[in-house]
Amino acid sequence: MKTVQISLNSIDKVKAFVNDITKFDYDFDLVSGRYVIDAKSIMGIFSLDLSRPIDLNIHAEEGVEEVLATLQPYIVA
Repeated sequence: MKTVQISLNSIDKVKAFVNDITKFDYDFDLVSGRYVIDAKSIMGIFSLDLSRPIDLNIHAEEGVEEVLATLQPYIVA
């Protein structure tokens, strides 16, 4: 499992993020405080506080580099 921080501070970013992440067969969780939601759920994402960066857990052993390359526009350095 790999964890990165992402920023989804606009509606367009959330829609693009969900479109990008659904291309992969891996499981993804977004963690904000004590809440953990499925990162492929657009309704779940909108239930989180999007004003701050959110932790993204990528549940994959292989192909993590490809996922990170796709998600680069959302990753907080």
